[in-house]
Amino acid sequence: MNKSTLRATAAEACKHIDIGTAVLPKPLINDPEYERTLRTEFNAIVVEHHMKWAPLCQGLPGPLLDGMESDRVGRYDFHHCDLVVDYAIGHGMKVKGHVLVWHVTSPSWLEDMPAEEVAEQMRRHIFTTMGHFRGRIKYWDVVNEALAPDGSLANNIFLRKLGPGYIEQAFRWAHEADPDAFLIYNDNKVEGCGLGHHSIKADKFYELLLDLKQKQVPIHGAGIQAHFNAAGVGLQRPPTPMAVKRQIRRLGELGLRVNISEFDVRVSKLPDDDDLRKRAQRDIYHDIVAAALSESFFDGVWLWGFTDKHTWVKDFYYEDQPLIFDDQYRRKDSYNALHEALQTLCLGGIVGGGVFSRIDDEEQAWGHEWMQPEPEVNTAGGVDSGDCAPDWLQKQDG
Repeated sequence: MNKSTLRATAAEACKHIDIGTAVLPKPLINDPEYERTLRTEFNAIVVEHHMKWAPLCQGLPGPLLDGMESDRVGRYDFHHCDLVVDYAIGHGMKVKGHVLVWHVTSPSWLEDMPAEEVAEQMRRHIFTTMGHFRGRIKYWDVVNEALAPDGSLANNIFLRKLGPGYIEQAFRWAHEADPDAFLIYNDNKVEGCGLGHHSIKADKFYELLLDLKQKQVPIHGAGIQAHFNAAGVGLQRPPTPMAVKRQIRRLGELGLRVNISEFDVRVSKLPDDDDLRKRAQRDIYHDIVAAALSESFFDGVWLWGFTDKHTWVKDFYYEDQPLIFDDQYRRKDSYNALHEALQTLCLGGIVGGGVFSRIDDEEQAWGHEWMQPEPEVNTAGGVDSGDCAPDWLQKQDG
C-alpha cells in the first residue's frame, strides 16, 4: 500500500510538477476530511465555479438579502473566492484563476447590450477580477472553450457581438491588467492529435494558438481539459497516450507550457463490470499522465475535483465515480495509477512509465480491453458548425 501523498511525490520529481485540483468553498469550510485531503495531497488549486463571471457578479455571491439574482452591472462579491485563494496561499499552494471569458458562465444581461458595451464590460471584468487578485494569482485561464466540437469558432455571444478578434483582445487586456501574469487558453476535446476525424478539434486548437503566437498575442500556456468518457466514441473517444504526447509536443514547440487542466474519467457508460471500469479508469489516469510527463513542455495535471462525494459530473451528466478518492475519501485504484505516473519523474522511475512499449505502431493495443467499438454510422457527422453548447448539453456518443 502506497503511503506517500501525491504532493510529496511531486516534490521529489526531477522538475516542478503542479498536482492541482478544483476546489469548492462549502466543503472546504464544512468538511474536515475534504480540507485535510486537499491540504496533504495537492500543491495547487483552482476555484471550481465561483470565480467565473456570472457567479461573481450575478448569481452565486451574496449576501443578496432578497435572494434574487443581481442585474446590477459591475457588482462583484469575491468573498468565497478570497476564502479559497487565501487558504491555498496559506498552505503553500499555487493558485490558477478560472476563468475570465467563457460564454457559458457570462452574465445574461450581456445579450441586451450593443457590441461596444459588451466589449467594455469584458474589459472591465478582466481588469476588475485580475486587479482584485493581483499579487495572489499569477496564472489565469483567460478564454475557455471558444471552439465548437468541429473546431470552428463557437457561435457564442462574444463572437456574435465582437467578432473573432475577441479572443486576441481578451489576452491583450489581460496582459495590460497584469503584465506579470501567465496567460492560458483552455479547451476540451483537444487532448490528442493524429487520430483522423477523432482529433479534428485538436488540430483547430493548435491552429488557433499558432495564429495567436504569430500575431504576438501575449499567451503563455495551453490547457487541455481531459474530461474523459471511457465509453466515448466518435469525437468523444479518449485519445491514446501517444496522441496526447504528440499534441503536447507541438503546442510546446509554439513556445507554450501545457497543462492537463480539468481531469476526470467517467466510466458508468461502460458495460456493468466493476473490474473493467476500474481498469479503464486506471489506464487513463496513469497512461495519459505518464505520456504527458514525458514531454518537457508539460508542467502539471489538475483534477476537476478529487472525491466522488463532490463531483460536478453527477449534476451535469449522470451518476458516476470519475475521481481518485471515493465518497468516503478512500484512495481508489485511479489514485494509485496517478501516483505511479508521477513516480515516473522520480528517482528510479522510467520516463513514460513503459506506456509506449505497450502500444503498436497503429496504437491499436492501448485500451483494447475497454474501448467501445465505433458505431457503423460515423459519429463525426451531424456536428453543427459553430455549436456553442457546453459539452454536457451535446450529444454523448458513449
